[in-house]
Amino acid sequence: MNIGVQPKNISALLPTDILFQTPYWSRVKSRLGWKPAAFDYRSSTGQSGDILLLTRTLDSGLAVAYVPQGPEAGPEPDQQGLFLETLSLALAEHLDASVAFVRYDLPWTSPYALEAAAGQSWPGHPAVRLRELRMNFGTRTWNLRKAGLDLTVADALEINLRPPVEKIFAGMKSKTRYNIRLARKKGVSVFRASVDSLPLFYRLYLQTAKRNGFPPGTYSHFSALFSAHAHKGGSSETIFLLAAKGPDILAGGIFVLAGRRALYLFGASSGERRELMGSYALHWDAMRIARNKGCLTYDMGAVSPGPDPSHPFYGLYRFKTGFGGEIVHRSGSWDFPFDQEGYTSFCNVESISRLTASAQPAFC
Repeated sequence: MNIGVQPKNISALLPTDILFQTPYWSRVKSRLGWKPAAFDYRSSTGQSGDILLLTRTLDSGLAVAYVPQGPEAGPEPDQQGLFLETLSLALAEHLDASVAFVRYDLPWTSPYALEAAAGQSWPGHPAVRLRELRMNFGTRTWNLRKAGLDLTVADALEINLRPPVEKIFAGMKSKTRYNIRLARKKGVSVFRASVDSLPLFYRLYLQTAKRNGFPPGTYSHFSALFSAHAHKGGSSETIFLLAAKGPDILAGGIFVLAGRRALYLFGASSGERRELMGSYALHWDAMRIARNKGCLTYDMGAVSPGPDPSHPFYGLYRFKTGFGGEIVHRSGSWDFPFDQEGYTSFCNVESISRLTASAQPAFC
């Protein structure tokens, strides 16, 4: 397999429903210290497309490259490893020599999910070593490594917005429908907020992070989502919603529409007055807004891959699956090292940060 790679203008990236491969996302990440670049690629086996690639030099002096949810177009599962290896080596010719590795956050459906028996819940991925054996089969260098952290979402709940609103509502679990109606009965309102309300949302987000035990992102991560829209053009739109009962803000969410897909990107909820079901009202309004704007899919983000109470995302699974939809299982993040020593050093630091939850991942 051969792959030709050519640099291109970021504004010329092909239209896509993948938010993280849009010119808008390049502007968001450039405000957070990343250097964006775009490339066309074409393989000798027929795959073609383009990618947004981000590079950054970390505090340690190590430089890294990142392809967020890309490439969109890939080969058959038995050729994926060879494809990524060949693409990585082609990209290396356009990267600074200080880049230690490139990380792909693959949007491709997991081959294990494709092979799962119809009608059965998917048990999850096998051990990392087995996944690496499969991914590297047929490669020349045997150099692809499963990242310790999936940077976007490997298992996500997606809702089909094509049916009429009444049918979407009827497809929800009875308890979710009840909670949506209860929020309306209790006088909960959902409104589209301006960027002026972002500090209020961020305070609520910090409370949510503390309550659930995850390291919060910085305020700059949120403000970048709005400042990046100062550049006119493109098909992405940020929707900022708050759910309230009188003066009390119950929940908030930041959603981004990219092409025909709506993505729930960030959320927060108050630990008080939870009986008002503000989060249920918030998502139901977000789904209807996205559908009215032409979106065909509503991506609610991370869930556990199945009904496993021991999984850290099981609470999200219980809440989100109440809205209906299906769980999609993606292949997750994979690394191709160029500098083995630098890559090992990075993985050690990343592993410590993940285990101690002491900091945001380096790729944020």
